[in-house]
Amino acid sequence: MHPALSTPLCDLLGMRAPIVQTGMGWVATPELVAAVCNAGAFGFLAAATIPPERVGEAIERTKALTERPFGVNFLMDAPGADVIADAIVRHRVRAAGYNRAPDAKRIARLKEAGVACVPTCGHPKHAEKAEKLGADAIVVQGGEGGGHTGSVPTSLLVAQAADRVRVPVIAAGGFRDGRGLVAALAFGAAGVAMGTRFLLTAESPVPEVTKRRYLEASVDDVVVTREIDGLPQRVVRNELLRRLEGSGGIGGLALALRSALALRRETGASLRELLAAGFAMRRSERLTRRQLLMAANAPILARTAMLDGDPVHGYLPSGTVAGVIDDVPTCAELVERIVREAEATLAALTRS
Repeated sequence: MHPALSTPLCDLLGMRAPIVQTGMGWVATPELVAAVCNAGAFGFLAAATIPPERVGEAIERTKALTERPFGVNFLMDAPGADVIADAIVRHRVRAAGYNRAPDAKRIARLKEAGVACVPTCGHPKHAEKAEKLGADAIVVQGGEGGGHTGSVPTSLLVAQAADRVRVPVIAAGGFRDGRGLVAALAFGAAGVAMGTRFLLTAESPVPEVTKRRYLEASVDDVVVTREIDGLPQRVVRNELLRRLEGSGGIGGLALALRSALALRRETGASLRELLAAGFAMRRSERLTRRQLLMAANAPILARTAMLDGDPVHGYLPSGTVAGVIDDVPTCAELVERIVREAEATLAALTRS
């Protein structure tokens, strides 16, 4: 492989190519994570949508499918966060991913156990804070990214963050191929993180009917909305979003009550735990009361599309890159293609 692709991130996470699969709820299953790692990249298991007491089982399942190192992504302010951290340490997972409300004590505990800490940030000052709290690498997601997102383009955000921190920066938001990987390295990143591109692979658990909605979307169909849970989210426009946009806000709040009850059943968390987590999130992210009420919508509505195979009544979190993806390769095919394209791009740039 071209020496430019062997970055410090590869050494930190134990992977061949500097490509990271993000911890997408309902999507980043043991099967997908193992396929990504076996292909030479690095995958994060999504623990946020697994009952905390079952995260250990999911880690064991992933280990049974790959001998390569992998990570676990979770929410540090959610019910059961300590149980998940225990599982990460007990099973000697290579890396922990997190974003919302980083907890200094949990980070210190993970680091003491030799776990690489890899948070996701959307602003240079947040990246600086993450480094001070002990981050070993930082995913920096620009506005092109899927799900909750900011407004600063990836090209500007990654370059700023790389100039302000010393740990490896992983560029996220808008990446799908080898040319993008080379561009990220030029911005100062040590690799790329991809969600939507890995969602559209053969090993992804997303039902075919939902994958088709992504493949059919144009760039103009991928929009930012606050209708799902009150925070800016990039999604593929569908029937659910059109219905919420026409409800004047009342539909989202009514849906939130049903979503909260469903989330309680799904996670096994008590009402007290959910309320405590909600208020912690409100403090850390400065949410309004309306946003707090709507917070349960995102995970449950994502499950409807990603797990139940109903892209009409669920929502479709997506990076803008969905508008230019038109195939569903295996993870091995995808990673090999990205590496090959990156090497060709580097060769073209250095050809005399």
